[in-house]
Amino acid sequence: MKMNENELQANLRLLQEKFRASGQDMNSYLQGLMHSNYLTYWDYIHLDTLLTLQQPKTSFPDEKIFILYHQITELYFKLCLNELEQIPERSSDADFLLSRLKRLTAYFSALTHSFQIMIEGMEPEQFLQFRMALLPASGFQSAQYRMIEIRATPLQNLLQFELRESTEAAGSTTQLLENIYWGRGAAELLTGNKTLTLRQFEGKYGAEFLRLAEEMKGKTLYEVFQGLPESDRQRTDLREALRTFDRQVNIDWPLMHYKSAVRYLKREPEDIAATGGTNWQKYLAPKNQMRIFFPELWTEQERKEWGRH
Repeated sequence: MKMNENELQANLRLLQEKFRASGQDMNSYLQGLMHSNYLTYWDYIHLDTLLTLQQPKTSFPDEKIFILYHQITELYFKLCLNELEQIPERSSDADFLLSRLKRLTAYFSALTHSFQIMIEGMEPEQFLQFRMALLPASGFQSAQYRMIEIRATPLQNLLQFELRESTEAAGSTTQLLENIYWGRGAAELLTGNKTLTLRQFEGKYGAEFLRLAEEMKGKTLYEVFQGLPESDRQRTDLREALRTFDRQVNIDWPLMHYKSAVRYLKREPEDIAATGGTNWQKYLAPKNQMRIFFPELWTEQERKEWGRH
């Protein structure tokens, strides 16, 4: 866009004010700008570095698909967290909340549809061999996914299903995290003890989860919605956006994981174990977890049938 002389002078005055306010000399910055190189696409997104972040542990070609897809997934999770982090700062703005929910549902829609890559995109023979080189690593160990959950709803809604109405649901943040649903999913099938996968995960991120959970008290997406005026809480567009996000994260996304696990791990007479030792049959099926971020937005019948259809 071509700029006329008046616009140029106006912009220069704004720049002067900006640098003066920071105690800097604009002329020095302009001289530095004369020597700066032009920005390129590959430098801006660090493309060369990005394309070197795939380091397979085996020589099977499909392992690179496995790595790339999980890296793409984590980038989408980062996009989701970028939206969720902004919501408490404007907790009284229903339109802002709706705009961020639309972004969140767009991200999870892309994620859910893209999972076909994992369901059909690898040769089962290759997967079943290279996966043995990945022990005990597991997609269970995605900290960003847990952070999305912690930012979305109070910890009471993330407890193991049978504990949500018990005394444990009123415990300290530390106690609530000890009874979080994902702990049951990474217990050894025979003993009930924590798997190495879970012990590694808690050792790496446990303190961070505790800090985040304390920070989010009263500020989760659910609580921001509850704090809106009644007229906003009854808005059909806002309620439907919340329901969509709830369904995507707690039904559609885990269901796609379950389908993928069935394709690669379902065998007769005995299923193949997950790399992290998790009980994938019970852990991944949405109907077994019954996780619901926003319970009041669903009817009693919808909650009973959660994930069954």
